[in-house]
Amino acid sequence: MIIDSHCHLEYEPMNLALNETIARANRDGVKYLLTISTSDKSLNKIIKITDDFDCVYGTYGIHPHEAKNHKYIKTEDIVNKISLSKKIIGIGESGLDFFYNYSEKKDQIECFEKHIHSAQILNLPLIVHTRSAENETLEILKKKKKEKDFKILIHCFTGSRDFAFKLLDLNAFISASGVVTFDKSKDLASTFKDIPNNKILVETDAPYLAPVPMRGKSNEPSYIIHTVKFLAVLKKLTFNEFSEITTENFFKLFGDLK
Repeated sequence: MIIDSHCHLEYEPMNLALNETIARANRDGVKYLLTISTSDKSLNKIIKITDDFDCVYGTYGIHPHEAKNHKYIKTEDIVNKISLSKKIIGIGESGLDFFYNYSEKKDQIECFEKHIHSAQILNLPLIVHTRSAENETLEILKKKKKEKDFKILIHCFTGSRDFAFKLLDLNAFISASGVVTFDKSKDLASTFKDIPNNKILVETDAPYLAPVPMRGKSNEPSYIIHTVKFLAVLKKLTFNEFSEITTENFFKLFGDLK
Protein backbone atom coordinates (compact mmCIF):
# COMPACT_ATOMS: atom_id res chain seq x y z
CA MET A 1 0.00 0.00 0.00
CA ILE A 2 1.17 3.51 -0.88
CA ILE A 3 -0.20 6.88 0.22
CA ASP A 4 0.31 9.97 -1.92
CA SER A 5 0.70 12.48 0.90
CA HIS A 6 0.56 15.58 -1.31
CA CYS A 7 -1.25 16.17 -4.59
CA HIS A 8 -3.59 18.80 -6.04
CA LEU A 9 -6.53 16.92 -7.50
CA GLU A 10 -8.54 20.08 -8.15
CA TYR A 11 -5.88 21.29 -10.61
CA GLU A 12 -5.97 20.63 -14.32
CA PRO A 13 -5.57 18.25 -16.02
CA MET A 14 -6.42 15.80 -13.22
CA ASN A 15 -9.72 17.46 -12.31
CA LEU A 16 -10.92 16.92 -15.88
CA ALA A 17 -10.69 13.13 -15.49
CA LEU A 18 -10.73 12.41 -11.77
CA ASN A 19 -12.36 9.00 -12.00
CA GLU A 20 -9.70 7.75 -14.38
CA THR A 21 -6.84 9.44 -12.50
CA ILE A 22 -7.82 7.95 -9.16
CA ALA A 23 -8.56 4.55 -10.70
CA ARG A 24 -5.03 4.42 -12.15
CA ALA A 25 -3.58 5.33 -8.75
CA ASN A 26 -5.62 2.65 -6.97
CA ARG A 27 -4.65 0.08 -9.62
CA ASP A 28 -0.97 0.81 -8.94
CA GLY A 29 -1.33 0.35 -5.19
CA VAL A 30 -2.01 3.93 -4.09
CA LYS A 31 -4.73 3.30 -1.53
CA TYR A 32 -5.12 6.85 -0.19
CA LEU A 33 -4.47 10.32 -1.57
CA LEU A 34 -4.21 13.61 0.31
CA THR A 35 -5.25 16.58 -1.84
CA ILE A 36 -3.79 19.83 -0.62
CA SER A 37 -5.29 23.31 -0.31
CA THR A 38 -3.40 26.37 -1.56
CA SER A 39 -6.07 29.07 -1.22
CA ASP A 40 -9.36 29.73 0.50
CA LYS A 41 -11.32 29.06 -2.68
CA SER A 42 -9.75 25.58 -2.88
CA LEU A 43 -11.71 24.28 0.08
CA ASN A 44 -15.13 23.70 -1.45
CA LYS A 45 -13.57 21.86 -4.40
CA ILE A 46 -11.47 19.74 -2.06
CA ILE A 47 -14.42 18.84 0.17
CA LYS A 48 -16.44 17.78 -2.88
CA ILE A 49 -13.61 15.56 -4.10
CA THR A 50 -13.25 13.96 -0.67
CA ASP A 51 -17.01 13.39 -0.56
CA ASP A 52 -16.98 11.78 -4.01
CA PHE A 53 -14.02 9.46 -3.40
CA ASP A 54 -13.62 7.38 -0.26
CA CYS A 55 -9.86 7.09 -0.77
CA VAL A 56 -9.25 10.86 -0.89
CA TYR A 57 -8.68 13.14 2.11
CA GLY A 58 -7.87 16.83 2.15
CA THR A 59 -6.32 19.80 3.91
CA TYR A 60 -7.04 23.48 4.33
CA GLY A 61 -4.40 26.18 4.10
CA ILE A 62 -2.93 29.12 2.23
CA HIS A 63 0.19 28.70 0.08
CA PRO A 64 2.89 31.36 0.71
CA HIS A 65 2.44 32.61 -2.85
CA GLU A 66 -1.16 33.43 -1.91
CA ALA A 67 -0.42 35.17 1.39
CA LYS A 68 -0.90 38.64 -0.09
CA ASN A 69 -4.42 37.71 -1.15
CA HIS A 70 -5.42 36.27 2.24
CA LYS A 71 -4.42 38.89 4.78
CA TYR A 72 -7.97 38.72 6.11
CA ILE A 73 -7.62 35.08 7.14
CA LYS A 74 -7.36 34.64 10.91
CA THR A 75 -6.44 31.65 13.02
CA GLU A 76 -10.07 31.12 13.98
CA ASP A 77 -11.04 31.11 10.30
CA ILE A 78 -8.59 28.29 9.62
CA VAL A 79 -9.89 26.32 12.61
CA ASN A 80 -13.52 26.82 11.60
CA LYS A 81 -12.99 25.86 7.97
CA ILE A 82 -11.22 22.65 8.93
CA SER A 83 -14.22 21.71 11.06
CA LEU A 84 -16.47 21.70 7.97
CA SER A 85 -15.46 18.12 7.09
CA LYS A 86 -14.04 15.17 8.99
CA LYS A 87 -12.02 14.35 5.89
CA ILE A 88 -9.96 17.54 6.22
CA ILE A 89 -7.08 16.07 8.21
CA GLY A 90 -4.22 18.55 7.86
CA ILE A 91 -3.32 22.24 7.78
CA GLY A 92 -1.59 23.73 4.76
CA GLU A 93 0.22 23.91 2.64
CA SER A 94 1.68 26.96 4.31
CA GLY A 95 5.17 28.28 4.83
CA LEU A 96 7.77 30.53 3.26
CA ASP A 97 8.89 30.90 -0.35
CA PHE A 98 11.56 33.56 -0.75
CA PHE A 99 12.63 32.19 -4.14
CA TYR A 100 9.74 33.73 -6.02
CA ASN A 101 8.54 36.25 -3.40
CA TYR A 102 5.08 36.41 -4.98
CA SER A 103 3.98 37.71 -1.57
CA GLU A 104 5.92 40.03 0.73
CA LYS A 105 8.03 38.25 3.35
CA LYS A 106 6.08 39.94 6.15
CA ASP A 107 2.76 38.67 4.78
CA GLN A 108 4.15 35.15 4.33
CA ILE A 109 5.45 35.02 7.89
CA GLU A 110 2.20 36.31 9.38
CA CYS A 111 0.17 33.80 7.39
CA PHE A 112 2.54 30.96 8.32
CA GLU A 113 2.28 31.77 12.02
CA LYS A 114 -1.53 31.68 11.87
CA HIS A 115 -1.34 28.20 10.39
CA ILE A 116 1.07 27.11 13.11
CA HIS A 117 -1.29 28.41 15.78
CA SER A 118 -4.13 26.46 14.17
CA ALA A 119 -2.02 23.30 14.22
CA GLN A 120 -1.32 23.85 17.91
CA ILE A 121 -5.03 24.28 18.63
CA LEU A 122 -6.28 21.34 16.57
CA ASN A 123 -3.35 18.93 17.00
CA LEU A 124 -3.34 18.33 13.25
CA PRO A 125 -0.21 18.09 11.09
CA LEU A 126 1.10 21.27 9.50
CA ILE A 127 2.20 20.77 5.88
CA VAL A 128 5.13 23.13 5.35
CA HIS A 129 6.33 24.59 2.05
CA THR A 130 9.81 26.07 2.33
CA ARG A 131 12.01 27.35 -0.49
CA SER A 132 15.03 29.66 -0.21
CA ALA A 133 13.99 30.26 3.39
CA GLU A 134 15.74 27.59 5.44
CA ASN A 135 16.94 29.80 8.30
CA GLU A 136 13.68 31.70 8.62
CA THR A 137 11.57 28.54 8.46
CA LEU A 138 13.70 26.81 11.06
CA GLU A 139 13.70 29.75 13.47
CA ILE A 140 9.92 30.14 13.30
CA LEU A 141 9.32 26.42 13.81
CA LYS A 142 11.77 26.27 16.73
CA LYS A 143 10.25 29.31 18.40
CA LYS A 144 6.69 28.08 18.02
CA LYS A 145 7.59 24.55 19.16
CA LYS A 146 8.88 26.00 22.42
CA GLU A 147 5.55 27.76 22.96
CA LYS A 148 3.43 24.65 22.27
CA ASP A 149 4.21 21.43 20.44
CA PHE A 150 2.69 20.67 17.03
CA LYS A 151 3.15 18.14 14.23
CA ILE A 152 5.28 19.07 11.22
CA LEU A 153 5.46 17.60 7.72
CA ILE A 154 7.96 19.21 5.36
CA HIS A 155 6.48 18.83 1.90
CA CYS A 156 8.60 18.17 -1.22
CA PHE A 157 11.89 18.52 0.64
CA THR A 158 14.69 19.84 -1.60
CA GLY A 159 16.82 21.58 1.01
CA SER A 160 20.27 21.04 2.43
CA ARG A 161 21.42 18.09 4.53
CA ASP A 162 22.00 20.42 7.47
CA PHE A 163 18.45 21.75 7.21
CA ALA A 164 17.02 18.22 7.05
CA PHE A 165 18.71 17.11 10.24
CA LYS A 166 17.80 20.29 12.10
CA LEU A 167 14.18 19.62 11.11
CA LEU A 168 14.51 16.07 12.40
CA ASP A 169 15.64 17.55 15.71
CA LEU A 170 12.19 19.20 15.80
CA ASN A 171 10.60 15.76 15.29
CA ALA A 172 9.47 16.72 11.78
CA PHE A 173 8.53 14.23 9.10
CA ILE A 174 10.05 14.86 5.67
CA SER A 175 8.37 14.06 2.36
CA ALA A 176 10.13 13.02 -0.83
CA SER A 177 8.73 14.00 -4.22
CA GLY A 178 9.78 13.07 -7.74
CA VAL A 179 12.59 15.62 -7.49
CA VAL A 180 14.69 13.06 -5.64
CA THR A 181 14.80 10.93 -8.81
CA PHE A 182 16.22 13.70 -11.03
CA ASP A 183 19.78 13.35 -12.30
CA LYS A 184 20.66 16.74 -10.83
CA SER A 185 19.48 15.68 -7.36
CA LYS A 186 22.43 13.52 -6.26
CA ASP A 187 22.95 15.53 -3.07
CA LEU A 188 19.25 15.35 -2.25
CA ALA A 189 19.23 11.59 -2.80
CA SER A 190 22.23 11.28 -0.48
CA THR A 191 20.35 13.24 2.17
CA PHE A 192 17.28 11.00 1.90
CA LYS A 193 19.49 7.95 2.12
CA ASP A 194 20.54 9.10 5.59
CA ILE A 195 17.17 10.38 6.84
CA PRO A 196 15.76 7.74 9.22
CA ASN A 197 13.19 5.53 7.53
CA ASN A 198 10.62 6.25 10.23
CA LYS A 199 10.57 9.94 9.28
CA ILE A 200 9.98 9.70 5.51
CA LEU A 201 6.74 10.12 3.57
CA VAL A 202 6.28 10.12 -0.21
CA GLU A 203 4.27 12.40 -2.47
CA THR A 204 3.76 13.42 -6.08
CA ASP A 205 2.85 17.12 -5.76
CA ALA A 206 0.84 16.30 -8.89
CA PRO A 207 0.36 17.78 -11.43
CA TYR A 208 3.94 19.04 -10.87
CA LEU A 209 7.36 17.36 -10.62
CA ALA A 210 6.78 14.05 -12.38
CA PRO A 211 9.54 11.59 -11.44
CA VAL A 212 11.96 9.92 -13.79
CA PRO A 213 11.03 8.17 -16.13
CA MET A 214 7.84 10.26 -16.48
CA ARG A 215 9.66 13.60 -16.19
CA GLY A 216 8.29 16.20 -18.60
CA LYS A 217 4.76 14.82 -18.38
CA SER A 218 1.95 16.17 -16.24
CA ASN A 219 2.33 14.31 -12.96
CA GLU A 220 -0.40 12.20 -11.38
CA PRO A 221 -0.69 10.05 -8.24
CA SER A 222 -0.05 6.74 -10.04
CA TYR A 223 3.45 7.96 -10.90
CA ILE A 224 4.43 7.84 -7.23
CA ILE A 225 5.51 4.23 -7.76
CA HIS A 226 8.64 5.51 -9.54
CA THR A 227 9.65 7.62 -6.53
CA VAL A 228 9.00 4.71 -4.20
CA LYS A 229 11.10 2.38 -6.41
CA PHE A 230 13.96 4.86 -6.45
CA LEU A 231 13.96 5.34 -2.68
CA ALA A 232 13.58 1.62 -1.99
CA VAL A 233 16.76 0.94 -3.98
CA LEU A 234 18.49 3.83 -2.21
CA LYS A 235 17.48 2.38 1.16
CA LYS A 236 18.31 -1.21 0.13
CA LEU A 237 14.75 -2.32 0.80
CA THR A 238 12.16 -4.02 -1.34
CA PHE A 239 9.46 -1.92 -2.97
CA ASN A 240 6.83 -3.39 -0.63
CA GLU A 241 8.96 -2.87 2.47
CA PHE A 242 9.52 0.79 1.73
CA SER A 243 5.88 1.30 0.73
CA GLU A 244 4.72 -0.09 4.06
CA ILE A 245 7.21 2.05 6.00
CA THR A 246 6.02 5.29 4.42
CA THR A 247 2.39 4.27 4.84
CA GLU A 248 2.91 3.56 8.53
CA ASN A 249 4.64 6.93 8.88
CA PHE A 250 1.61 8.63 7.32
CA PHE A 251 -0.70 6.94 9.81
CA LYS A 252 1.55 7.94 12.72
CA LEU A 253 1.28 11.55 11.61
CA PHE A 254 -2.32 11.82 10.41
CA GLY A 255 -3.98 8.96 12.28
CA ASP A 256 -5.72 5.90 10.88
CA LEU A 257 -7.99 6.63 7.93
CA LYS A 258 -11.52 5.25 7.91
